[in-house]
Amino acid sequence: MTIFFTKMHGAGNDYIYVYTPTSPVPDPATAAIKLSRPHFSIGADGLILIEPSEVANVRMRMFNNDGSEGRMCGNGIRCVAKFAFEHGLARKKRMTIETLAGIKTVEVQLGQYETVVSATVDMGEPILADTTQMATPDGSMRQGTLTTEHGTYEGTFVSMGNPHFVI
Repeated sequence: MTIFFTKMHGAGNDYIYVYTPTSPVPDPATAAIKLSRPHFSIGADGLILIEPSEVANVRMRMFNNDGSEGRMCGNGIRCVAKFAFEHGLARKKRMTIETLAGIKTVEVQLGQYETVVSATVDMGEPILADTTQMATPDGSMRQGTLTTEHGTYEGTFVSMGNPHFVI
């Protein structure tokens, strides 16, 4: 099976981008795991599928390198906007992108030769309590402690579509 892809990064978050009408990915969770492996495959933080949408200019599906599907990625969606603009899927400086976290608006800034040089996304309000993200069963956790091999850290659990722990 041949999959045509583009690899891009936003602020160091690197993803494999696939436009599914020309390169279908039948099992994106498994593909994300296999394709994301550094040194053994393409290597990335995950896989982002760019699809047609009935409610926005394009649709974005994001799979982490462990195969889990995230609702949103701010760095990833900016790259989706660049891809959509430069491939003629949405030739608009202000476009909408459908995600599992809702429809997001992205504005692109153009440089020489009508190429996208930067993009800004309205991420909406952060989710500070969500039972489907890093929270207690009642959804009330906002502060917490995280222990790793490098130490113990106090911080805040927050989600912008994918869970984060902010120190």
